[in-house]
Amino acid sequence: MKEDIQQKEENGKGMFFIEKDGEIVAELTYTVEDNNVMTLDHTETEPENTGEGLASSLVKHSVEYARENDLKIDPLCEYAAKQFERHPEYKDVRATE
Repeated sequence: MKEDIQQKEENGKGMFFIEKDGEIVAELTYTVEDNNVMTLDHTETEPENTGEGLASSLVKHSVEYARENDLKIDPLCEYAAKQFERHPEYKDVRATE
């Protein structure tokens, strides 16, 4: 099932999120710095939606967004960092090694 990922951003701080029935059930927050580095700082899924792959979809979406917008990603969030380890194909957008 393809989730509808939405985005909100203001003044360099933003989030990608997934809603179900009008409620946010998964989110990934980030900050974009002047050096075009997007720091992924928090990923969260509501407990009842854990195991549905929502958080990994959000990380994948952030990678696609970075590629489209010429950004690099610093996966500060522990979950995002683990996704970068599991997916070597994300290496092209990683800001730090």
